[in-house]
Amino acid sequence: METTLVVMAAGMGSRFGGLKQAEPITEDGKGILDFSVYDAKRAGFSRVVFIIREDMAEDFRALVGDRIAKSIPVDYVMQDTSLLPAGRKKPFGTGHAIYCCRDVVKGPFAIINADDYYGANAFDEMQRHLATAKAGEFAMTAFRLGNTLSKNGTVSRGVCELEEGYLKRVTEVTGISPDGSCEREGARVTLAADTPVSMNLWGLTPDIFPLLEAEFAAFLKHADLLKDELYIPSVISRALEAGRATVKVLQSADKWYGITYREDLAEIKEAIGAYLREGLYEGI
Repeated sequence: METTLVVMAAGMGSRFGGLKQAEPITEDGKGILDFSVYDAKRAGFSRVVFIIREDMAEDFRALVGDRIAKSIPVDYVMQDTSLLPAGRKKPFGTGHAIYCCRDVVKGPFAIINADDYYGANAFDEMQRHLATAKAGEFAMTAFRLGNTLSKNGTVSRGVCELEEGYLKRVTEVTGISPDGSCEREGARVTLAADTPVSMNLWGLTPDIFPLLEAEFAAFLKHADLLKDELYIPSVISRALEAGRATVKVLQSADKWYGITYREDLAEIKEAIGAYLREGLYEGI
């Protein structure tokens, strides 16, 4: 069964200070997305769908999309911003972004963040799951919290609770410091380094779209539209609670890399450079 890689690239990149999805990490101008798409294609994914905003479309195509389209079929989905209230520029979040793909993605698919590096093993395992997944048989790749923190500021992570290899619950935790400490329920706590967390590498089947439709309708009615976001982990958690899906957890011990802050670039460039010297990305 053919599988699609859906790339969420509509984020503003405000903390980074620019279109971070296009930031080069190699001397010849390649970015993190080049390596993620390379890993996904090698694992067996046959198409890429980029979720972007209309106002960034021209730059994204020129700086990223056109280059990647030379190696794999590419489609684009524009994250709808027509419902944003006055005073808000940021889109409504990852759940809404995936909902916008409903007319383009018809088979099993994985979703990733455009500015995150997950490693080849994560795509291999996800592809194997999706190749035989039935309706409602979702999956996610859980990384160890300590392998995902930034030295340069706080981050948000989906903290996962597991039961017999399946996801029981995922909770979005914001403001996690480089030492793993954060505010939870009014107290300062430190999360263990091996805490499994979601980095938005999910494997889904198309029956996620009716769930997203209902969730987005409820969001528009009840959320504070000036600041709230519809997160894909929250949507999936509620589907689990309602018994409408299962999520197999594919655990990764690999180091995750991402660009939250401009200062994160140095570490990423060093890591990817080492992979290139080791021959892990021949022909990229």
